[in-house]
Amino acid sequence: MYKVMIVDDESWTIRGIRNAFDWDKYGFEIIGQFTSAYKAWDAIRAKEPDLVFTDIRMPDISGLELMKRAKAQGLNIEFVIVSGYAEFEYAQEALRYGALDYFLKPLDVDMADQFIAKLSMHFSRRSAARNHLLLDALTSTDQDEIKRFLRLSDCTAGYYQVLAIYFEGENKDFRKLLSLEGRPVYAMEVEAGTRKMLVVLMAEHRACLDGTWDELLLNKTGINVVGISSISSQLKHISKLIKEADLSASRVFLEEAAGAVHYEPKLHLVKPCIDGLYSIIQGNQFDNMDVYIKGVQEYFRDHHLGMCEVVYLWNQAVGILVNEYSEELKDMELEFLNYSEIKERFEHFESMCSFLHDVLASIRQENSRSLQEGDTLSCFNRMIAYIDRNFEQKLYLKDLSVQFFINQVYCCQLFKKNLGKTFSEYVSELRIKKARELLKQTDLSIEKIAIKSGYVDYYYFNKVFKKHCGMTPTKFRKS
Repeated sequence: MYKVMIVDDESWTIRGIRNAFDWDKYGFEIIGQFTSAYKAWDAIRAKEPDLVFTDIRMPDISGLELMKRAKAQGLNIEFVIVSGYAEFEYAQEALRYGALDYFLKPLDVDMADQFIAKLSMHFSRRSAARNHLLLDALTSTDQDEIKRFLRLSDCTAGYYQVLAIYFEGENKDFRKLLSLEGRPVYAMEVEAGTRKMLVVLMAEHRACLDGTWDELLLNKTGINVVGISSISSQLKHISKLIKEADLSASRVFLEEAAGAVHYEPKLHLVKPCIDGLYSIIQGNQFDNMDVYIKGVQEYFRDHHLGMCEVVYLWNQAVGILVNEYSEELKDMELEFLNYSEIKERFEHFESMCSFLHDVLASIRQENSRSLQEGDTLSCFNRMIAYIDRNFEQKLYLKDLSVQFFINQVYCCQLFKKNLGKTFSEYVSELRIKKARELLKQTDLSIEKIAIKSGYVDYYYFNKVFKKHCGMTPTKFRKS
């Protein structure tokens, strides 16, 4: 919700402004109303609202003076000027000083809905732009940038922690949900997707962060999973903490309802799974692969393993398979992946295990094929045409291979053989090409461009775009 204050020396005007607009509908919340400009200024400094409605002429401090003071102190606050017809020149002067908008008294009620909708659109765009700059800063190694965006001058922070929260429904005020009012903890919210929020927590004392954030949040409706990072005393570790929280929240890759997940890597517990795969290959025991794959899934579930362990299992398996069958597997999508890439490529842990099963089956069967080469190529070409038309949708190779009657392992070989790239590379290039076009040709927000290009999680979109283009989407648009 965007926080609003109303300042006017006439109480009837305040009531009129308050009653004229459907504040909740457009995401606004009135947090204060003042007939004294002095009291209003103290509240503005203390609570930093997003928007201030102010009369332009008041006995003590003018609306114009309130604007000047806010700008002089570097407060990121928008002002809407309220004026009478006789004061229209003052309103124009306020616009020159950076007022967001103005309206004349008495307010035309018929125009109220259109007016507040325009303000809501502005704040939505401003929030998106600020959010991307903040995300870029927090995931960088520039400590001065991190300090600036976290506004550490406003709080004493010696310890840091990050929460990654997946939720349903409307965007939520997680500072309120965490019950931070009156507690010595400062929070900064960063949108990382349409249903994903990062919350950076900062406190002077470590004990302040050893709270039960999971209990506070999971009692709220609409919150699916909370990933909780470790605690660090070093500002340079913010990017690492974000990764830890995101990894923890990624437990939903393994479990449909993951709840609250604290960062607790258990890589040593994956060793039996690695040893089992090694035994199958070294002993040529491919008849045991069904039991092995099913056992891996049960083992991960019984030991409550998470995304860290998934990444470790995948990369160890890739290393073993490629080392033993480099020639046979050279055209398959067997490459080392991070957790974001694994989530993008596979729908869930079961899908990833199914792919490993198919790789083992292809080795055992020496890539035997049920279709003639010509028929297979025809199916593959239809698959490519389908991908070209639908790359904005969620695409998984397993589903496509079933749809077009081609073994998914053989699909990997066909991509490398016919296109010179993997399935993931092909889809990513289509999506990033679309994103570049939208960044150049439209003024859509980067969140909407991410979604239109096939990325729901624009934290991940940022990383993929930077990998392909050498810069973030925000910098690409500016350039």
